[in-house]
Amino acid sequence: MKLTDSSVYYDGHQPGAVPAGISIEEGRKRTMAYQILDAHDNHTDPNILHITFDSLTSHDITYVGILQTARSSGLEELPMPYVLTNCHNTLCAVGGTINEDDHQFALSAAHKYGGIYVPPCMAVIHSYNRECMSGVGRMILGSDSHTRYGALGTMGVGEGGGELAKQLVRRTYDMEKPEVVLIYLTGQLRPGVGPQDVALSLVGATYASGFVKNRVMEFAGPGVHTLSQDERNGIDVMTTETTCWSSIWETDDITEGYFIDHHRPEAYQKLEPKDGAVYDRCIELNLSEVECMIALPMHPSYALPIKELKKDPIRYLKEAQDRSNAQLNGAVAMDLLSKVDSEGNIHVDQGVIAGCSGGIYENIMSATEILKGKDTGNAEFRLSVYPDSMPVYQELVKNGAVSELLSSGAVIREAFCGPCFGAGDTPANGEFSIRHSTRNFPNREGSKPGEGQIAAVALMDARSIAATAANKGILTAADELISEPLSFPKASFDPGIYERRVYNGWGHPDPSYELRFGPNIKDWPEQPELSKDLLVKNISYITDPVTTTDELIPSGETSSFRSNPLRLAEFTLSRKDPSYVPSAKQVKHQEDDRRNGNLSEELLQVQKQLSAHGIEIDLSSTNVGSSIYANKPGDGSAREQAASCQRVLGGSANFAREYATKRYRSNLINWGILPFVTSEPEQLELNDWVYLPGVREALLNGTDVTAWIVKPDGSVVPFQVALGSLEESERQILADGCLINFYKHE
Repeated sequence: MKLTDSSVYYDGHQPGAVPAGISIEEGRKRTMAYQILDAHDNHTDPNILHITFDSLTSHDITYVGILQTARSSGLEELPMPYVLTNCHNTLCAVGGTINEDDHQFALSAAHKYGGIYVPPCMAVIHSYNRECMSGVGRMILGSDSHTRYGALGTMGVGEGGGELAKQLVRRTYDMEKPEVVLIYLTGQLRPGVGPQDVALSLVGATYASGFVKNRVMEFAGPGVHTLSQDERNGIDVMTTETTCWSSIWETDDITEGYFIDHHRPEAYQKLEPKDGAVYDRCIELNLSEVECMIALPMHPSYALPIKELKKDPIRYLKEAQDRSNAQLNGAVAMDLLSKVDSEGNIHVDQGVIAGCSGGIYENIMSATEILKGKDTGNAEFRLSVYPDSMPVYQELVKNGAVSELLSSGAVIREAFCGPCFGAGDTPANGEFSIRHSTRNFPNREGSKPGEGQIAAVALMDARSIAATAANKGILTAADELISEPLSFPKASFDPGIYERRVYNGWGHPDPSYELRFGPNIKDWPEQPELSKDLLVKNISYITDPVTTTDELIPSGETSSFRSNPLRLAEFTLSRKDPSYVPSAKQVKHQEDDRRNGNLSEELLQVQKQLSAHGIEIDLSSTNVGSSIYANKPGDGSAREQAASCQRVLGGSANFAREYATKRYRSNLINWGILPFVTSEPEQLELNDWVYLPGVREALLNGTDVTAWIVKPDGSVVPFQVALGSLEESERQILADGCLINFYKHE
């Protein structure tokens, strides 16, 4: 793999240096990404995109909050198709009636506003959108970070719920024009190598350096045309883990065949870069050189070839174990070395093939062919397979794959995203699970380190998982077992499965239809607008290289409370910093008292310390809130609750060296949390107070802020912070206190 960190010229044959006399700006307009973005821009600003999407999509962890936000902001009917899937809180097994209450709320909203409701177990969110909503040249916005349909010529963008709420009330998605990275593919995958192997190779090569961060990955080259559509889809959905903003692929007769097979031939058109396209960066990847890969705990970027791991398992597993235990901060110890036997074999306890990346038809069929005539054994190892949609499940039943898998000892489950976020097939304490799913972040498999539990997850392709299963749990790469391409029947698609069960209200809303509320569905608490000055107490200080959204608000059983902002907020940072919630409540209590004219002794002491240094603060008119510091927060999911939970507990600011993703920073903005960056984090410590005089004016005028840190020992030190690039509307949202307030003020 070759990475070029400079502009490249592409003439449709080979990337190279930009020839003399070629305009880079004009060349950028010849990329596929530019063509699609330009078609969705309102062209009111030459430097800023103002995008309206073709359709939206959410699942049952996020759609209640989005619809509640939009209702508070004047929603009357949907301005575009909005798909409400039920693939996360699907089991309705935790929390009494609340999960199914959310589903019934969504169905009633689909009737009232004209939405598309996909019942539980019918499809995972991204599979339904691939099958039914994608189209070449379209753009889809989803409240899930893996909203990626680029392999079908559709730019998918995963964002927090606030951005969907904006679209629902006919506002635009605003951002600077993103850079575009050419992913130039050559060669052809060898037998046994699958899409997850390609994806992990890309993630491993790009994540740590931020090579494609907040950029568009544009796939082109002869290697594209050697990949099946399922292989392209499987690679594409994992581009999220590189931290890119979106993705797009050139299309061909294989793409056209997909749309024909899915009874939507009109959704296809030829898409490719125009000759003379100029890219900001380039990655050249020869598919023939991709090996069977594994991503060790606890991140998809910790990727290496399986054969390298097996050559020296003690070295690599110890590195992963030590890295994981450092990240777990002593809460519990992961033990990977015990998985290596005296002969150097690595023993695995569980395999899972699931979700938008793993549950694809060709992945499951490949696993079936590898397991045919073999079995998973009757020891600790077990295998679960989750088809990604009911049409795919139907095909697996019709062609006998389900019978073959069951005969091998596998368990077949329904279309469900649970294994991707800790709500399905949670391993036992101390177990090692291999998964063709999207992430292996801390606790993503469902364990609770705070309660003495830990399990390890490594990501692999379905083919190598099946090879390991055939070897009864001894880690095995697929290319160790097969040397010829696998063959199996082509899938057909029965749209009647959806026609009979999916409620499609697009284009015919019924305003008289009553929304159905459950007792756990609560409105958003009111939030204050930003005062002239701001005082915050820094109640959490996280020094990990990266902090994920799973650590900010855990996934798993907590997702049952996503429709109840205050109840969910009780879980904020619970697995990373258990002291956060009580500390936040203490600061919020001081703010509530201040608003009622009662100043705490702690606030009076801060005021006294500032005054002693010649800095005056009027506490009667200065909002008081809490803040956190983290080096690089926000890697991972699009979930807005990583920000909203902090906000409803009184959070007013974050301090960071940088933010891991645009979507997390956007969530902070939409919830009125000032996303400060600083180059001197060593100045700030846990329980320091930070006074930000003139912050509202600095925000609205786009200037930096000189803050003052008030230390417990009475000292006061200056602290330089900045808010970075903000659109005009984002400045006003922060000034108003949150997106809901912004719309109310309008």
